[in-house]
This record gives sequence, C-alpha cells and structure tokens, in this order.
Amino acid sequence: MPPKPHRVIIERVSGYADEASAFLRRRRLTRRPFARVYAPGGRSLACAPETEEGRELFLAASRVIDAAG
Repeated sequence: MPPKPHRVIIERVSGYADEASAFLRRRRLTRRPFARVYAPGGRSLACAPETEEGRELFLAASRVIDAAG
C-alpha cells in the first residue's frame, strides 16, 4: 500500500527540520571564543581562552573595552 500523500510531506519537512537543528547544534559546538594575533608576514595564531596566552589576551581586551566605555 503506498503511503498517504500528507505523510510523505510531513516526513520530508521533518527530515529538513532535523537537518537544520543538527547544523545549528554543530555550529554552536564549534563556535568557541578565541583571540587571534597576527604576526609580521601575515602569519596568525589563534589562542583559546583556556591557555595562558589566551587568558592574558582576553584580560587585556576586557581592560581596553572598559577604558573605551
């Protein structure tokens, strides 16, 4: 017996919604704060806030933001 037409549409929409929620979940997991420092010559270094360098950069940035405000 073929599936009812409305069930096919519901399954398709539900599949799209599942894919969209999985995409947003993955994006939230990968979007972590970091500080990027550029060196002469175009080389860059990304520092996570858990590292010593990252902590120092985040503290310095917060002091600059406080001074600007």
